[in-house]
Amino acid sequence: MTRRYARELALQTLYSVEVGKNDPAEALEQALEAPSAADQRAFVRDLVLGTLEHAEQSDAVIAPLLQGWTLERLPTLDRLLLRMSVYELRFCTDTPRAVVINEAVELAKKFSTEDSGRFVNGVLANASAVA
Repeated sequence: MTRRYARELALQTLYSVEVGKNDPAEALEQALEAPSAADQRAFVRDLVLGTLEHAEQSDAVIAPLLQGWTLERLPTLDRLLLRMSVYELRFCTDTPRAVVINEAVELAKKFSTEDSGRFVNGVLANASAVA
């Protein structure tokens, strides 16, 4: 499994927790059952649990950068992707900042709205300076 797929799996798990109101441990266990997840299980687990644990801190970084938006008004996937990316920027320091931002933009383009890639890029470019 590539790191991109691991991020995709983590985002899907976070979405399952947020929208489906699934228990984080159960959602994570289900996501990690996929045979393709074997070599990135620790990374997926870290992203999901870290994003959930540090959501308030990440929101505090993101909120001032939204320019005319509130976190609540963002599409759910964008909000979760921003949280996950800010977590990765702050706590997964082995991944270069440019890679974290690029991966988030690609996930936004794939899973969210037409404008989400540009939006996520702008917020994360500014967040990386303070994260």
